[in-house]
Amino acid sequence: MKSAVETLNPTRVRLTVEVPFEELKDSLDAAYKKINQQVTVKGFRKGKIPARVIDQRFGRGAVLEEAVNDALPKFYTQAVNEAEVNVLGQPEIDITELKDGETLNFTAEVDVRPAIEIPDYSGIEVEVDAIEVSDEDIDKSVEQLRGRFASTSPVERAAAEGDVVTIDLEAKVDGEVLADGVAEGVQYTIGSGELLEGIDEAVTGLEAGGEATFTSELKGGSAEGKEAEVSVKVTQVAARELPELDDEFAQMASEFDTLDELKADSRKRLTNMKQYDQATQAQERVLEKLLELVEVPIPEKLLEDEINTRKHNLVNHQLAQMGLDLAKYLEIQGKTEEEFDAETKEQAVKGIKTQFVLDELVSQEKLNVSQEELTEHLMRRAASSGMSPDQFAQAVVEGGQVPMLVGEVARGKALAAVVDKATVKDTNGETVDLSDDEDEIEEAADVAAAAADAEGKSEA
Repeated sequence: MKSAVETLNPTRVRLTVEVPFEELKDSLDAAYKKINQQVTVKGFRKGKIPARVIDQRFGRGAVLEEAVNDALPKFYTQAVNEAEVNVLGQPEIDITELKDGETLNFTAEVDVRPAIEIPDYSGIEVEVDAIEVSDEDIDKSVEQLRGRFASTSPVERAAAEGDVVTIDLEAKVDGEVLADGVAEGVQYTIGSGELLEGIDEAVTGLEAGGEATFTSELKGGSAEGKEAEVSVKVTQVAARELPELDDEFAQMASEFDTLDELKADSRKRLTNMKQYDQATQAQERVLEKLLELVEVPIPEKLLEDEINTRKHNLVNHQLAQMGLDLAKYLEIQGKTEEEFDAETKEQAVKGIKTQFVLDELVSQEKLNVSQEELTEHLMRRAASSGMSPDQFAQAVVEGGQVPMLVGEVARGKALAAVVDKATVKDTNGETVDLSDDEDEIEEAADVAAAAADAEGKSEA
């Protein structure tokens, strides 16, 4: 077999392949064997029909077609390896010549990863939010904890914000009560925003036995999205009683003996959260700066496939689970279809560019992923998916997604290496040192995966 490669543009090549006919022998033998198992000829046992009889009865052309279909993937792969090109997606193959007993010639056009030059990135500078935890932040955190230990007791007065009301609801659309629009004994905290829009205003000021009506757009059910006339009756008003903020509360709500210790722990937890947010922000902004430095040609077919995949996943998975279609989603978002398409394309371009650039860095820096790093990443992904590590690992292996996870960790290591060389300062002008962050690679892997929307869509 002889092959040659022609560069059509920075992201596409044409392979020209010439195969001597003798190299088709194995595929021809397999074709005769396959046809033998599929047909019957009087006078011959099944599977024992001579090749000349198959040629006479069914035509040599049918055998050649079967043999070529069997052989093409092997010769295409051999040509790709000889040319040392990094292909993306499926090729467009054209058989240019097929002479029985002489030769098989074909061409294959396919997208390839473009050659990327990574410039010096050590001068990247970014600014991130300073870590500031105020007394007000601590008080808010403690108040949220206090609210989880609140009790309620019925009161004989008008309902006010913060009260828990027990209500009966009835929804009508076009004057007809909906079959799934009646509910009794619903408990609702006024001001929580957890029910229909307009209900807070309707029940505020009502005592037990009071009734009101209001109009609201239904959030779910058979008439989702329609305007409904909703009748509400308050059957009970209960006041929320918060526990006293003292050492006794600290002992009840936590493992600490004093309120001061509880507040100190809250400060520590909030500081850790802000440190995580700061590190993530630094990685995102460094990645943005890195992408600005690199010219990356985007394969048109790959971009088209990526856009279609993103739209399909949004419409058929995310929106379908919420009971929405694309038109309703765009209405809620206040976007036109043209704006949505432009945003999707922009995100797809960024995703492909992120993968290409970080993969090139992995190659240049000769970064490897250890078993320990892969296991840690798998555990983290399992936790975020709500599956046990064993279940997640089994799903990954069965789905052939191990290379995808390895790629995520490798790209995380590449991004972490860039962040380590960047200058990161907070809004107070202080230099931020992220080198001591034990989870730096994992966080960077998350950032890289989010930017690339990594699901293996850009892999060959």
